[in-house]
Amino acid sequence: MDIAQENTIINTQPQTTGNEAVIEINNLKKGFGNQEVLKNVSLKLFKEENLVVLGKSGTGKSVLIKCIVRLLNADDGRIDVLGKQVSLLNGKELGELRKKIGFLFQSGALYDSMTVKENLEFPLRRIKKNLTEKEINEKVKEVLENVGLADALNKMPSQLSGGMRKRISLARTIAVDPMIMLYDEPTTGLDPVTSDEISALINDVQKKYKTSSIIITHDIECARTTANRVIMLKDGEVYSEGKLEEFENSADPMIKSFFK
Repeated sequence: MDIAQENTIINTQPQTTGNEAVIEINNLKKGFGNQEVLKNVSLKLFKEENLVVLGKSGTGKSVLIKCIVRLLNADDGRIDVLGKQVSLLNGKELGELRKKIGFLFQSGALYDSMTVKENLEFPLRRIKKNLTEKEINEKVKEVLENVGLADALNKMPSQLSGGMRKRISLARTIAVDPMIMLYDEPTTGLDPVTSDEISALINDVQKKYKTSSIIITHDIECARTTANRVIMLKDGEVYSEGKLEEFENSADPMIKSFFK
């Protein structure tokens, strides 16, 4: 039974986690000009955990995960990923680390000039260079089935709905078997039903591929579905951290404004 079929039967819940940190951030700072976006942010992501990072627009959520993979360079602080201090890595070492990290961009970032099949083959040919053509075809088929879009193989991105594009982007990301997933607003711009499907897929990816994930969102329903643990950012700082139930039951006006 593939992931899409499972979603029609049960509402998959996120897995429980251990206590081994795969990402550790200490006193991270990042600004642009005179604007300080992140201020002394410290957090840990544990093995096989879904960590949801909540916050209003402009609180530095997306900047945070871009610093993790060094799409942006931090101004100060330390980021360790899978035991490697990111700021000290040279280009080759950073490239090797990024192969272990899946990044689902808010836009999906599919190549518009490529078919779905070609989009999925692209990272496999670059990262899994020892695969045969048969193995590549099998992997493409597997991940498409896992996101419920096996029939989209030869379609162009322009022929897909927003939800389908997001699913294909997720399929492309998991095709290379990442250890860590970074989701940047995975449900933004989607209708409620499709958003629920994407949230369920995030849990299924965690379960099937044993991933550790940071999920950047302001979508409370996505947080409710996926979170093992929640961190809330406010004005570029960690405002609160805990289990979802603690946030749901909080009397703090700031937190209550999110969890109405």
